[in-house]
Amino acid sequence: MSTSTIDLTGETFSPTVESNDIVLVDWWASWCGPCRAFAPVFDAAATKYPDLVFAKVDTEAQQGLAAAASIRSIPTLMVFREGVLVFSQAGALPAHALDDLITQVQALDMAKVHAEVASQSSAG
Repeated sequence: MSTSTIDLTGETFSPTVESNDIVLVDWWASWCGPCRAFAPVFDAAATKYPDLVFAKVDTEAQQGLAAAASIRSIPTLMVFREGVLVFSQAGALPAHALDDLITQVQALDMAKVHAEVASQSSAG
């Protein structure tokens, strides 16, 4: 595979998030300067962490998906672990912050996270 990131569409988003342990999603657009600045940081992390899935969503090409995900500003980084959204933040991260985030996500107690999700959905 030539690239270490994958492009997600409306059809591939959910299956990708649900079938992988950790998925980082970069929401971007070609006209967005901060997005272009973040791209090499994201690509470098994808190379550094080959066991994780690094995905990109072009918000121009995938407007419906961006709307469904409530993307209001780009770049936005979302991180899913075991199908659960555990991080979402607009703005480009520097490399050290992205490394720290990945370490934190890998260290999450997912039994606890799933229990919290279950209690929130039953309380709703």
